[in-house]
Amino acid sequence: MKRKTQLIHGGIVGDEQTGAVSVPIYQVSTYKQEGAGKHTGYEYSRTGNPTRHALEELIKEIEGGYAGFAFGSGMAATTAVFMLFNSGDHVLITDDVYGGTYRVITKVLSRIGIEATFIDTSDIENIKKEIRPNTKAIYIETPTNPLLKITDLQQASSVAKQHHLLTIVDNTFSTPYWQNPIEKGADIVLHSATKYLGGHSDVVAGLAVVNSPKLAEDLHFIQNATGGILGPQDSWLLMRGIKTLGIRMEEHEFNTGKIVEFLLAHPAVTKVYYPGLKTHPNHLIAKKQARGFGGMVSFDVGSEEKAEQVLSKVKYFTLAESLGAIESLISIPSKMTHASIPSDRRKELGITDGLIRISVGLEDVEDLIEDLEEALK
Repeated sequence: MKRKTQLIHGGIVGDEQTGAVSVPIYQVSTYKQEGAGKHTGYEYSRTGNPTRHALEELIKEIEGGYAGFAFGSGMAATTAVFMLFNSGDHVLITDDVYGGTYRVITKVLSRIGIEATFIDTSDIENIKKEIRPNTKAIYIETPTNPLLKITDLQQASSVAKQHHLLTIVDNTFSTPYWQNPIEKGADIVLHSATKYLGGHSDVVAGLAVVNSPKLAEDLHFIQNATGGILGPQDSWLLMRGIKTLGIRMEEHEFNTGKIVEFLLAHPAVTKVYYPGLKTHPNHLIAKKQARGFGGMVSFDVGSEEKAEQVLSKVKYFTLAESLGAIESLISIPSKMTHASIPSDRRKELGITDGLIRISVGLEDVEDLIEDLEEALK
């Protein structure tokens, strides 16, 4: 089955009883049992819901994993995965990771004794150097948010296996349409499904896919025990969004390519970050492990004042948190998505006050370029 077909016909399709072509929304909390402990597979909707199950089967299939899990947000999914570890365990994490991930690790999970070291995973030697006796996993974003750095998934997974570590990959930016980390050796894949998978700025959700029965058993236990599940209405909305993921990702990338060309030629732009550029440090790795470069681009205009001017003048780029929707979004990471990271740490990473991140939408690309051109004057 080809990828676009799989997005529509993968997982559980329709409803056999009624012939409905869309999985019904099972807005139900509990289920009738024939006898004590004798049920049809569903007993309580925190443990399992048919609509959520259909979504979990779909993401499992399109990511090529063993089992899928749907959570109330991307951060709920990430937190549940970190609950696989114990106090005293150590995790290596990509350095310019999403600010929310940085926050939960440094401000919440650290209080229960989970240790973390933030490193540039795009250099595999950094991973090798930082592994400790108590290291249990490598957590990778690729491309990263917001500097779009690329980590070689195959090499990182190989190092992890040599040291009996889990490889966890946040695949939000690439989506399973462009990149499948489990094929490259990853054990767990995470998505903020709020972004490209939903695609319409109308649902908040998180997804996780695991590659083994043991991880599936352990993560299901955590999901059921802690209860951060996705509701049936949002599960249905997310499945609807995934059906058009392929055509959306192709259009996002086409528009982004044109905008990157424009930004590279503009005198007010000092630097452009995009893995599709041949000048990108790990362009060849991105080309090897992904089928596309995505719809995210960051660029530097040199100062906070200039960045603020751009944001105040754009018409078609909406100033907002989030990304991956049909409408184009714009943000200053240092003040928004990565504000929870201390300023000295941001500067160390290269997340300057003049850095602008855009999520390129599905508007006519000529309108988007004209909008940026006016704002950059």
